[in-house]
Amino acid sequence: MITLAGWSAANLIYSGIATGQTHGTNLYFHQMNVMWGGINLGLAALGYLGIKNKDGMTLSQSLKQQSGVEKTYIFNLGLDAAYIASGFYLKERSRNPSVKNPQKYKGYGESIILQGAGLMLLDGVMFTIHNFHGKKIYKLMEKTQVGFTGNGLGVIVKL
Repeated sequence: MITLAGWSAANLIYSGIATGQTHGTNLYFHQMNVMWGGINLGLAALGYLGIKNKDGMTLSQSLKQQSGVEKTYIFNLGLDAAYIASGFYLKERSRNPSVKNPQKYKGYGESIILQGAGLMLLDGVMFTIHNFHGKKIYKLMEKTQVGFTGNGLGVIVKL
């Protein structure tokens, strides 16, 4: 979430300044970056707050959470691909002579392609990291046995 917040802040600051210094396609490119930056910053803040409240989970809760997080990143990768495709659509649409403001379509399209690609990279890395950690949890579970002994409950962890 910190990485997403940093990406968002960079978009807000850089494109916020550039919006006042550019025109045409570049103006619309930076306008859209500012919009994405604001939305992503809000999502990063919500995600960060959600992560902070996950201390003290049981193993079962951790496994459910792990599975849910991986599914979320897979879903997000699909959304990212849709963003990129939408950006290419807008960019291509800007070439149509009937479009009233082709610079707007092109600038917005290029921004959406950039934002989608950035999010796809982030989501891909995050999925890979979470998937790796999930495999480590499952390997540990395979090496762990819990059972009753003559005197009580026993736990064996094969190292």
